[in-house]
Formats: sequence, structure tokens, C-alpha cells
Amino acid sequence: MNREPKAKSQEPQTSGRSDTGRSERAKRAEGLPFASERLTFLEHLTVERGLSRHTVEAYGRDLEYFAEHCHERGLALPPQIDEDCVVAFGPYLASKRGLQPVSIARALAAARTFLKFLAGEGVLPADPSALVSRPKLWRRLPDVLSQEDAATLCEAPEAEAQAGGRLSWRDRAILELFYASGLRVSELCDLKLADLDFQMGIVRVTGKGSKTRVVPVGRDALETLRRYVALLRPKFAGPKDEDRLFLSRTGRPLDRIAVWALVKRHGRVAGIPGDYSPHTLRHSFATHLLEGGANLRAVQEMLGHANISTTELYTHVDAKRLLAVHAQFHPRG
Repeated sequence: MNREPKAKSQEPQTSGRSDTGRSERAKRAEGLPFASERLTFLEHLTVERGLSRHTVEAYGRDLEYFAEHCHERGLALPPQIDEDCVVAFGPYLASKRGLQPVSIARALAAARTFLKFLAGEGVLPADPSALVSRPKLWRRLPDVLSQEDAATLCEAPEAEAQAGGRLSWRDRAILELFYASGLRVSELCDLKLADLDFQMGIVRVTGKGSKTRVVPVGRDALETLRRYVALLRPKFAGPKDEDRLFLSRTGRPLDRIAVWALVKRHGRVAGIPGDYSPHTLRHSFATHLLEGGANLRAVQEMLGHANISTTELYTHVDAKRLLAVHAQFHPRG
């Protein structure tokens, strides 16, 4: 009788806060240099290059940093940007923004792409970043769950199901699909009901650059998804007949923040140590496939990586495991 209020507390209400944050950020961005040029560039990324909304938003945030950096140097017009300004952007991000090397490299790449675009449009006489060397980074090995911990995380919502939690079927379907198909969190949130093919056992995914790929879904994930779609989702779907696969109890599509919170909450309940996220399940999906002998090209296709060098990172994770086995069992390990 009194379980419904408790269930409401399980799902974070984030939309109002994030909308406020976005509006405040937009006002601040408009007051920074190159506002119209930045807007034109972001429209170019969306319309001509077909990048996803999440990718364009990331470019926008990085270019706000660049505009702030230029503002502090007293630069108000694009032609005033010079090579020294580009070189100083990395140290600015580290000292003033406290960003990590990977985030700094991403922001520098965004600024380079922006400046190259302005030069191509004739706004700049030349690209001031063309001769600036790119920072070299050690590639960080992704965090990966053991096969046992991945299974425990996927099964964690069952404890809530036994206590009468209404959302447990949906939550388990999300966790199982992450681990079974290696989706990015934005890809999972954007899935439509029609993207699932239960007969073929596949899901059609629209990834980066609006590229579509087909990914297999394992038996356990399919069974959990069938249960969610048949028994729980119809209770959430409202009169608008929302076509997204995963819905909140109010019938609205789940956003990335809610899904991140969901993964972390069930991980804590399951007692899994460490810092993990939806991407941890994607990393685990790829690593466990390669450990089982899967072909690297097949894993690349399932992950939606444009470059196989990105997928090769997971072979280093497997090599790390092999080194540990060698050290433990070899007489001179």
C-alpha cells in the first residue's frame, strides 16, 4: 500500500536543474567573444557534418572555454587570435579550469577544428593552430568489471523486485542491454521501441555521426527486455504514445543523468567496489568478448568505432589480465 511513494524516490528528478544550468550557461556564452562565429560553427556541425546533439554540445562547452581564454587575453575579434593564444590554451585549461589531460586534448581539438573552419570561411586569413604541435597522451586503460561483478550488477535490481519495486524490471533491462550490446549511454537513451527486433535478437543503434549499426542482444537481455516491454512499459506510456524504449514512471524518455544514477545506485546496492558508470559496462562488454576469443574487427563493428585503433585499446586490457595470470602461475613469472 505504501510502496509507491518509495518508488518515486528511486528516480532522480534532474530536468529542472539541468535546464536551469543550460540557460545560465547559454547567457554566459552569449557574452563571450566570437558568439556568432561559434553559433555558425555549431550549426555547421549539426547540419553539414551530421554530428549528434551530445557531440555538438561538447564542442560548444569546449569553445566556451576557448572564448573565455581569449577574453582574458583581451581578444574580441577572430582575426586577433594568433599562434601564441592557441599555445597558451592548454596551460589555461589546466591552471584555471583544472581539467585533466584527456579533457584538455579534447578542448584543444575542438578549438583547432573551429579555427580551421573560420579560416575556410574566410573569417581568418589563415589557421593560427596549423603549426601548433598536438599534445601526446598516454592512453588510459578503461575500467572493466570482472565477469562475476558484471553479472552481479545486472542482477542487482532483482532485490528491489522481491521488495515490490515497480522499476526493477526496467532497470534490469537497461543493465542487461548495456552489458549485452556495449551501447553508449546516449545511444541507449535514444533507442526507440521499433529498434528492437526480438525475432532476430538484434537492436538497431544510431551512434556517432548518425551512423546506424546492428548489434546482437544476448538471450538474458532479450528475456528481460521482453518482460519489461510486455508488462511494465505499457503502464508508463501515456496518451502521447511515446516511442522511446526506456521511459520514466511519468512516461517521459529517460535522460543520461537518470541512467547514470541508476547504474551507480544498483552498483552500490550490489556492493561492487570502485567508480563505475554506464561506460564501464561498455568497456566490460568489449573486453569480455576479446577474452573469449572474439575477432577484433567484429568487436569494432559492434562498438561503432570508426577507427580500429580505438578498439585495440581493449587488447591492452586483456594483455594486462594475461600478465597477471602469467605472474601468478608461471614458475618465473
